[in-house]
Order: sequence, then C-alpha cells, then structure tokens
Amino acid sequence: MKRLALWGVVALSSMSTLAMRWQDPRTEVRHLIDAGKYADAERVARAGGDPLRVLLGDALVLRGKLVEAETEYARAIAGRAADRLGADVAIGELAERRGDHASARQHALAVVAGYRALSKPSGADHLAAGRAHMLLMNGSTADANGALAAFDAATAVDSTNLDAQRRTGDLFLARHGNEDARSSYNAVLRRAPDDARALLGLARVEDYEGKGSALATVRRSLAADPNLADALSFAARLHLESERYDSARVYAARALASDSSSVDAWSLLGATAWMTGDSAVFKRARAAATVLQPKPAQFYTELAEASIRQRRYANVNELAKQAVALDSTATHALVVLGTNQLRLGQMTEGKASLDRVFALDPYDARTKNMLDLLDQMRTYRTIDRGRFRIVAPPEEAELLSLYIVPLLERAFDTLAVRYSFKPTTPVRLEFFRRSADFSVRTLGAVGLGALGVSFGNLLAMDAPSARERGSFNWGSTAWHELTHAFTLGASDFRVPRWLSEGMSVYEERRAQPGWGASETVSFVAALGSNVLRPMSGLSDGFLRPRFPEETQFSYYQASLFCDMAVQLKGEKVLSAMLVAYRDGFDTPQVFQRTLGLTSAQVDAQFDQWMRAKFAIPLRTVVSSDTTKKRVGEFQTTMQRAMSQLEGGKKDSARVSLERALAMFPEYAGTDGAAWFLALMQRDRADTAAAIRSVSIVTTRNEVAWDANLLEANLREKTGDVAGAMLALQRLLWISPYDPQIHVRLAQLATSRKDFALAVQERRAIIALHPSDELDARVELAKALAAGGDMATARRELLQVLEQAPSFEKAQALLLELRARATPGASPDAP
Repeated sequence: MKRLALWGVVALSSMSTLAMRWQDPRTEVRHLIDAGKYADAERVARAGGDPLRVLLGDALVLRGKLVEAETEYARAIAGRAADRLGADVAIGELAERRGDHASARQHALAVVAGYRALSKPSGADHLAAGRAHMLLMNGSTADANGALAAFDAATAVDSTNLDAQRRTGDLFLARHGNEDARSSYNAVLRRAPDDARALLGLARVEDYEGKGSALATVRRSLAADPNLADALSFAARLHLESERYDSARVYAARALASDSSSVDAWSLLGATAWMTGDSAVFKRARAAATVLQPKPAQFYTELAEASIRQRRYANVNELAKQAVALDSTATHALVVLGTNQLRLGQMTEGKASLDRVFALDPYDARTKNMLDLLDQMRTYRTIDRGRFRIVAPPEEAELLSLYIVPLLERAFDTLAVRYSFKPTTPVRLEFFRRSADFSVRTLGAVGLGALGVSFGNLLAMDAPSARERGSFNWGSTAWHELTHAFTLGASDFRVPRWLSEGMSVYEERRAQPGWGASETVSFVAALGSNVLRPMSGLSDGFLRPRFPEETQFSYYQASLFCDMAVQLKGEKVLSAMLVAYRDGFDTPQVFQRTLGLTSAQVDAQFDQWMRAKFAIPLRTVVSSDTTKKRVGEFQTTMQRAMSQLEGGKKDSARVSLERALAMFPEYAGTDGAAWFLALMQRDRADTAAAIRSVSIVTTRNEVAWDANLLEANLREKTGDVAGAMLALQRLLWISPYDPQIHVRLAQLATSRKDFALAVQERRAIIALHPSDELDARVELAKALAAGGDMATARRELLQVLEQAPSFEKAQALLLELRARATPGASPDAP
C-alpha cells in the first residue's frame, strides 16, 4: 500500500505536555496501562467513576475480564459518555475476537456514522473511528485510508496519546507496509523509549523481514511490560518456529496467566502440544479456545501455520479446511490453504482457494502476486519423465530436462538406498527464470534469498538463467532439494530444519567433487572468533540470522555436524536420526539414542571437532592480537601477494602465494592462492603444476567457471581428454547456455566413442535454438548413427529434409545411412 500525502507522521510535541497533565486521572490510567500495571489501572479507573468507564473497560480487557469489560462499555454508551465511540468500537473488537464478524461490522459502521456526524471530533473520537475502519478494512482500501486519516487526526489533536501512532504501525504492518510500520513505531519510541506495544510492533516488523533481532526486541517489550499478553504470545510463536517447544510452552502459559481470554495464547499452546504430541494439553487448549471463540477458526489457522513452519505440509490442508469450514470469510486461513495446496502440487485446488481470497480481499498483495504467477505458469511447458515431472518456461524446458532428469534419477536411486525410503512419484520440479517469481511461488512475495525449496515431492528453484553465471550451481541445488524429499519423508516431516538442511548439503558433497558448501576464510574467522551458534541453537541461524553471512554459515555448520556424526557412528547414523524423529523423539532424545551424547556434550564435542578439522587455517586466519582486531597472517600474506602481482614482482608474489596456500590449503575461492598460482603456472607453461593448482579450485568450488574452463584447456592440451570432459561437464552445471561448450564436449565425447554423451550435447545445442538449426540437427543425426541408433538418425534427417529438401549435407548423410543398411556396405560410422 502506498502512503498518500496525508499518511505523514505528525511531529510530536515535547514531553512537558505529558508532565503538565499528570494529575489527570485519565492520563494516569493510560500511564499505568502502558506500564503493564493493569490491576492498578483498573483500581484508578473504578475510583474515577463514569468519566473513566471506557478506560476501565480497556484495563479489564487486558486482564482477560471480557464480560465485565463489555458491561462497562455498554454503560458508557448508555450514559452518553464523551468517549462513547471508543466504547462502541471496543464492543465491536470484542465481537471480532469471538468470531462474530456480523456484530463487529455493525458496531464499526455505527462508529463511523457517528464519527462523520460530529462537527468537532475529539482525539478519542478520531482514534475510535480509526479502529472502526480497521475492523471494516478487509478487502477495502477506502477503509485502510480512512483508518490512517483518523489515526493521524487523533495524533494531531492530542500528541500525547501514543495509541494512535501504535495503531498506525499496526495498520501498515497488516497491509505489508513494513517500512512505514517501522517509522510509526519508532516515532512512538522516540517519545517513550520503553513503550512495550511499540517495541512489540517493531519486533513484528523485524520478524516479517526475517531479521535475527526480533526475539531480542520482544524481550525489550516484555522488560517494559512483563504482563503484555500479545508480546508473550509473540515470543511463544518465535520459540515455536525455532522448534524450542519447551520455551514456546512457557511463554504461552505466561500469556494465559496474564490474560486467560487470549485466543492467540491458547492457539499457540495448542500448536505446541500438537507438534510435540501432547494430546491432553492440545484438547484443553482447543476447548478453551472454543469457549472464547465458538467457531475457533483462528485456532486451526494457527495450527496450520505452525505445521507449515515445521514443514508438515501433509497436515496443513486438513487444518486450514477446518478453519475455513468454521469461518468461510477467514481470508488468512484461505491463503494458508491455497498456498499449501500449491506446495503439494494441487494446482487447480490451490488456485480456486486463492480466487476465493481475491474475491474477499482483492488488495491482498501476496494473493495477487501468486495468482499473477499462476497465470504466467500456464504458459510453462511440462515434461513428464517417469519419476519426474519438469515444469519450466517453454524456451528452457527441453534444455534443462536433458540434464536434470538423469541427475535426479541418479540422486533418487542413491538416496533411496541410503535412507531406506522413497518419496511419492512423480516428483515435480519447477524452474523459474526470475528469482522474484521463485520467491513469489514460495512466499507469495519477493525477497526470498534461497535458490530452491522442497515441499516434499514438489521442488521449486531458480533456473540457471535466473542469476548471473557463477552465482550458483543448479545441479547441486537440485540434488539438495531432492534430498529434502527423502529426509522429510523418512522422518514423517519431523526432522528439524537445521538437520534437514545439513543433510542436504552433506549429500551435495557426496554427489560430486566440488559440490556443496566448503571452507571459507570468513567461516574459519567466525569459528575462531566464537561467533558461531552451538548446535543446540542452530535453528535460529536459519530463521533469524544475526549478520548477513550467518545463514550460509549455518548450512555449512549443519553439514559438518553430519560429517562428524558419520565419523562417530558410521553411515547409518543419519538414517537412524530420521527414524527417531519419525517416532516422536525430540532433538536431545535423538542425540542420546543415536550418538549416545547429551545436547551439551554434542555442543562441546562438535566445537572440538571443528577446531581440530580447521586447526591449520585457524592458526593463520584469526589474529592472536584481539585488542587491535587485526586480520590474520593468511589475509596479510594474500594482500602482500596481490600487491606484489600488481607491482610486477612475480617471483615474490609466487613465494607469498605458496605460503598462503600452505596456511589454508583447502581454500578454493577465486580470490585464493591456488587460483592465482594456477594462472602464474599457466603463463610460464608449467602445465602440470597449473593443473594441480587449478584442481584445488575446481574440486572444491562448485561455481568456479573460469577455473573449470582453464582446467579443460590445460587437460586437453596434455591429451587428457577424459579430464577435459569432466571439467566441461562441471561448467554445464554452472551455466548450460554457452553453445561452444556443448559443441566442444560433443566433439570430445565422439573422439572417445562416448556416443550417448555426444547425442545429449547435440540435443542441447538444438535446445538452445541455434541460428543454423538444420545443420545442428544433421550433427545430431551423425551422433545418433555413430551410437548405433540408425532409425532415429534417419527420422531426424527426414524431418530436416521436409523443411529443406535441397539441403545437401542432410541428403548425403541419409544416402550414406541407407548404404550402410545395405548388405556389404562399410560398417564404419559416418
């Protein structure tokens, strides 16, 4: 939603205004409420009599005394209190909490009508009108603008009433305007740095943006108001997302101790119980939520969302359908249902659910994004290949399928043996030419930084054309996502995210040399500086990273845990972990059963294991001079080598690079010593040394385009055709769009009589739509014939001649193939 001119934040007046009004009982009640002293606020409001009935109702709501609160609001309306519009909208909000949308709407419309009839509305009237517009806002931009105008007017009339500015932030956040929401909450915090509700709003913004500071900010909110049920519930949700079920349960219980009428808190308690299999607590939470909301759509929506966060996609549809059955206008539940149906490959059903959302709220950005993408995907091509269904833009589908299907077949067979499990087939893999489209497919909005995602037997990822060449490896990405289908399925979708991601990266490395995450200078520096999370807290490294590189560090760290576990207990330990999660054990129990270690022992042993593994680079990457925060000797040596190269001091640079390589021999970055040594060795015609150096890069760095191209050239020069072919094949997993790479590989394959590979490469050239497609098809026919597939070769040539009857090259080859079919003809391939 774009903010209109009127959406500007009104400047706040000085704190002196609040001090001058401190003797006003109304201000005192507000202050006590803001401080979380709800019992004291109730006492002062009761002592204030009729003029404070609405504030008394507000205090009672915060204490969970909803029936009493509604009585006080009704009395305020009957007594024609000055702030009776606030009482009327509060009754509407209570009706909305019960799921009584009709009553809520009736009260909201009455408030808006009353507000418009006023000749000189007070600040309280403006605030009430804004709240009423928010109740009416579903699907209405006019009501969203009306709410904003009313809240801004309330602030203009009374700049000391921070509630209007908080609610402005809530309004923006509800419409996905996170930047404007942050501005509104920060405006409150500039005036009242410990305002608990503004801090809660800011935490929600940070969580919406995927920032790691959300939990710390909500803790600040709770430090200001330990009884704020909404903040306690939000903290419970964050812990639930991190799979810290005990902490989630504690925060939900604290929220209910503060406000037993909180459907949010009961829903989160129920979701935690659902995830941990605690049927008694689940039934109690559901019963309590049903008392508060006779048709508890919110309860089931929360369960469905929790199931999504824990990747239990198979449960989501049933839960979301229960929510929609209880409340057919529950757009949030319909969005959850529709997006999950799409995750499961139920494309028709998912679109129908999202169409229902759009009919109810045509301004929901995520729904519109998804529907627009589905319209675009109608032009995509679907290629069925047995166990796999490839869905891709039509101009790329054939090319990508040539490579990805054989790779996935190999991965499927390998992983099925390793994990004693097979996902339901066909497995659907969707490619997207724009990262923004992949992000919308996954989240409904742009901004997802991932390369791929797995929802079980539906995979989605960037096409290699979606990103700059050398930014990712589409082969290892596909292997990674298919591994999730096995680890999720084998654990009945109960494996924690950190372990599933770790196993996927671990399997990438096992699939092909160079694939998967590898050692970096920044990772070793983070290990040496003690900033990596322990294994027991690694989930937050994925969900709420504290710094830009932490997510990537967490992937690598989790994969290293798999390395350690296999070293300790053998190949079967990872499969045993999945089975233990499937059987309902939590992570500490899984560690104990499969590794014989407590969580604390795993943390300690893994830290020791990593420090032993990286002992050599740790000594040189991390400086011992912590007071000056100097970089380590490795970085200093590399900087010296670069300066020497720029100054033309090649011999000195070579010595420095060799020293750097000895300090960190595993580092394969294209800013590392091995790469620059390879270039220097090539330039002085030391081909054998150059191959040794460049191989350090190509066998550890999955996106090293220039290094693989150099290796292919060097190996072909020495007559190592097989090695050159391997380097060229690695290039195709970085980017398959260079026709010359395919031509070269086809020629080398033919020279080694690898006709199957030659045919694949000739087909790839055609899939790239070359300018001389007829000639490319004749070359394909040659490769087919050389491999013994005469029938297909002849069909290819006949099709060429249908398009160009006088094409001599095709005529000659066809005649030659016919001659070969004649007894006594030469058996030599053309």
